[in-house]
This record gives sequence, C-alpha cells and structure tokens, in this order.
Amino acid sequence: MKTINEISAGSIEVKKSKFHSFLVPYKDFEAKLAEFKKNHPKARHFVTAFRYLNEFGQIVEGSSDDGEPKGTSGKPTLKVLQGHDIINAGIITIRYFGGTLLGAGGLVRAYSDSANLAVANANLIPYEDLLEEIIEVDYSNSSKCEYVFKKYNIEVLNRDFLDGIRYKIRGNKTNLNSARKEIFGR
Repeated sequence: MKTINEISAGSIEVKKSKFHSFLVPYKDFEAKLAEFKKNHPKARHFVTAFRYLNEFGQIVEGSSDDGEPKGTSGKPTLKVLQGHDIINAGIITIRYFGGTLLGAGGLVRAYSDSANLAVANANLIPYEDLLEEIIEVDYSNSSKCEYVFKKYNIEVLNRDFLDGIRYKIRGNKTNLNSARKEIFGR
C-alpha cells in the first residue's frame, strides 16, 4: 500500500469542461473539500472518493457523484485510488461545466484521467502502520526528547506537564524503538 503526505493536483479539459483533481491526505480531506467549495463558487460539481484504514485495520472506502449521473464520476475516481493501492487519502475533483454533455462514457474517462493525473503528480510513499504510545520523562530530559523525536520522525501529539513531561507520540515501530533506546538507554 502507498500513501501521501502532501497534496498533488492534475487538470484536464474535455469539450470545454474543466476537471481539476486533487489528491489529498485523508486527515485534511473534509477541510480541503470545504475550502474548495468556498473558493470555487462557480464550479458545478465536487466529486469525491476516499480510502482510509480505521482503528481495526479495515479499509473504509466511499465516493460521491455530487449530482453527476450515478456511477459516472465517484466510482471511477475511487477505482483510481484502488488501482494504485493508495490508502489514507482522498481525491476531490472540481468540475467546471463547459456547455457540452459528455455522456456516461465521456464522464467516466474525464474523471478517471483527471484523477490519474493527480496521482501521477503525487509523491507516493510506502504506507507504514503508525503506533501511538505515551512516555514520561523528567523536565531535565525534555530537550533530549525533542531532539530524538525529530531525529526519528516521531510526531508529538500531546505534552502534559505534571511532575515531569508526559508525551503522547506517534511513529513507526522501528523509529519508536530506536527513540526509546536513545532516550532511556534500553
């Protein structure tokens, strides 16, 4: 499986209709969709498709035709994500209608081609299952922890300042083990 960390885009024009597709990390999907709807008030359709892993490791998928004929836009866009084995991401395609009806086959091709272009322009990375854990350290070790987290690409989700500092962190298993060894010496 593959995933992304940043947005990529692709655009095509078919019979004066413009299709702008954006491959978006799933964590930003809803916010980006709202932003696009606000920034593109003259667009006719906002077709979406997404795939993500839930807390049980199951793939959850969905799509929306957003007013296009059933099955001509959302499903073909979802098939692009499936075909490239992309997870924890979504595609939003903004369509500006050009005045000419494309027919079912034309819509399927246009949405698929636009979505494939966004994927082709993406920096796809191998998907890694990320784990979360909590570690506690004395205040005197906070600088070392921050350095080690950055060194091993570990995300700090939360810091609680109690008798020491309680970090809630997220990273892959290998990097978490390496960080733990460097911080605690075990």
